[in-house]
Amino acid sequence: MTPVERLQTMLNGLGLKAVEERLEGLLEQASKKEPSYADFLDGLLSCEVDARRIRYLRARLQLAHLPFVKTFDQFDFAFQPSIDERQVQELRSLRFIHEASNVVFLGPPGVGKTHLSVALAEAAIQAGFGAYFITAHDLVTDLGRAYREGRLDRRMRVYLAPKVLIIDEMGYLPLDDLGATIFFQLVSARYERGSIILTSNKSYGDWGSIFGDPIIATAILDRLLHHSTTINIRGESYRLKDRRKAGLFPRPDEDNGRSAPFLSPQSLQNGPRRQGSAAPRKTSAPLTAPGRSTDSN
Repeated sequence: MTPVERLQTMLNGLGLKAVEERLEGLLEQASKKEPSYADFLDGLLSCEVDARRIRYLRARLQLAHLPFVKTFDQFDFAFQPSIDERQVQELRSLRFIHEASNVVFLGPPGVGKTHLSVALAEAAIQAGFGAYFITAHDLVTDLGRAYREGRLDRRMRVYLAPKVLIIDEMGYLPLDDLGATIFFQLVSARYERGSIILTSNKSYGDWGSIFGDPIIATAILDRLLHHSTTINIRGESYRLKDRRKAGLFPRPDEDNGRSAPFLSPQSLQNGPRRQGSAAPRKTSAPLTAPGRSTDSN
């Protein structure tokens, strides 16, 4: 057995696959450039470290269940001038993750809310943070099933573990009593412990209709918005822009019926509060109901 063959056998036994595959090429380069022993070892080990990082990131991206991989460089900010690009650049620093703050994207369908959410998740994974993507409907369906089967606490850990939880399409379908209470529990459990990135086509003032109760909606928003960044996107749909150019759809400013403006967190200050409101809805489950306390932990 030649020295190279012995090296390949040992590298295989140590699990250094990348070095094993590139050994002959690295040795050939070394014979031409004659690097120092330290430089040669540095190049050898860097090859393995880089390969392992790529495998790690690929695995993290798969575990995140992202619907697609999109980056900020692929987002057309010129098409959505309502977005403050400096605000997005601040989010790209990922400081919000270190602070366990939340990010909420509000706007009508097709304006890029999910794209920006996925781009933030991809950046977080590249930085070494865990992330998980799920739609609001699938989330409450999964946790509701777990509750009925008596394994809610164990299943809840799946959504508490990642540093970044992306909840997409909040508001497209209303939640029932159990779903609203479970969602409140999840937001409360992640409060100041992990970041939530959430997208919704509903303004904050309409969240009472999502949860069927303004008391629960206010309790959720109290926690969700305490440490958060809200980005309102008021523009055209990417998916319909080509059809609009062809005259198949009117422009938003030509529509007869316009949707209500998306409200800022400050606009909630005069909204419904838990104090003095009607008692929260009761569920058939012995879960912690939000209206029982006036604190906002």
